[in-house]
Amino acid sequence: MSNVKYSVTFVRHGESEWNKMNLFCGWHDVGLSEEGEWDALEVSAAALKRENMLYDIAFTSCLRRANQTLEVILKELNLTGIPVRQLWRLNERHYGALTGFNKRQMADIYGEEQVQVWRRSFNIPPPAIEPTNPYYHAIKNNPRLRHINEQDFPTTETLETTMERVVPEWTDSIIPEVRAGKRVLVVAHGTSLRGLVKHIQGISDADIMKFNLPNSIPFIIDFDESMKMVGNIRFLANDDTVLKAMEKVASIGGK
Repeated sequence: MSNVKYSVTFVRHGESEWNKMNLFCGWHDVGLSEEGEWDALEVSAAALKRENMLYDIAFTSCLRRANQTLEVILKELNLTGIPVRQLWRLNERHYGALTGFNKRQMADIYGEEQVQVWRRSFNIPPPAIEPTNPYYHAIKNNPRLRHINEQDFPTTETLETTMERVVPEWTDSIIPEVRAGKRVLVVAHGTSLRGLVKHIQGISDADIMKFNLPNSIPFIIDFDESMKMVGNIRFLANDDTVLKAMEKVASIGGK
């Protein structure tokens, strides 16, 4: 398309240890599972290599699962020397009191509909995390998160409140690099990336509930001179693979 001026590549991290166990993770700092490491190599990095993608700068969150995914990609693309900016505002949303609990068990207790509302609605938060939660102190005392101001440290979040931190980071930190002609890679999380896509595409509050981003499959968004989106999201995989990966993300998990 002739009016494409810029392009940005996005990747949602590979399967984490807690994804594997179907647990609400949020700000708890778990690493990739073996499958997640394989996906980072054989899905994320492989797709970008096929497209001969090169980058000048990368942005990621402060959480290990995103950092590990990015490390694998940069190593495979032979780009380990480029600047990497770790921004806490690109972290996954905080799942509050749900953190550490199995999604299927929560659905059995609270009802499937309620859990899906907490997972996917725009502005209905789960209950806040309390110090009695087994992971409360691990999150609060995580050295990777110590630089966050107390007033900015969430105890629960929605997509709406996640966007309140992600969108300004996009505007203030990432867009200037894009406009400067840098080839930009962003490796983050399901909700932080859903929030960015909602903002960029102008998806309604209702429609965002039905929108899911697959793990590991890179996607590219093209922009015109004024940073307005051009065309559709381009996933670097065939449609069937993307659809199956989206359905897996949408599911609460087996009984």
